[in-house]
Formats: sequence, C-alpha cells, structure tokens
Amino acid sequence: MTEAEAFETVVKILTPHAKNPAALASANLGTNILDDLKVNSARLVDVVLAFEDAFDIEIADEEVDSVNTIGDCVRLILAKAG
Repeated sequence: MTEAEAFETVVKILTPHAKNPAALASANLGTNILDDLKVNSARLVDVVLAFEDAFDIEIADEEVDSVNTIGDCVRLILAKAG
C-alpha cells in the first residue's frame, strides 16, 4: 500500500466525522484531526475502529494518543500494515 492509498482511505474514514468541510476539502498530511477537521474526541474511538477494520491492523490506546494529524495516521497505518 502506498502513502497516497493510505491517505485516501484515512480521509474517506474521517469524512462522516469531520465538522469542518472546508478543512476536509483541503486536507493534507499536516491537517490536525481534532483542531482542523473538528472531529469530536468522542468519535475518535469510532475512527480508530474503522482504521483497524479497513487496514486489518490493531492500534493500541497509547498509539492513539500520539496521533494528531492525518500524516500521523498514515505513518502509523503504513508501519502496522507494512
């Protein structure tokens, strides 16, 4: 899987949870999930579960704490799926 493929899937998973459509439309690896996309922190659990299902990986709670941007998600997913 390429970084671009992972990025596309991450954005697709985040789309229904993002409250800022303008930030979502211009999302990049530096886009902050909570601050820029306005994803509710309570919905983050659903997002992580969707990542696990989509990429067939397991993400530990402490790993979630270090994920702030779309790029963080992509790097974690590529490392786990790699």
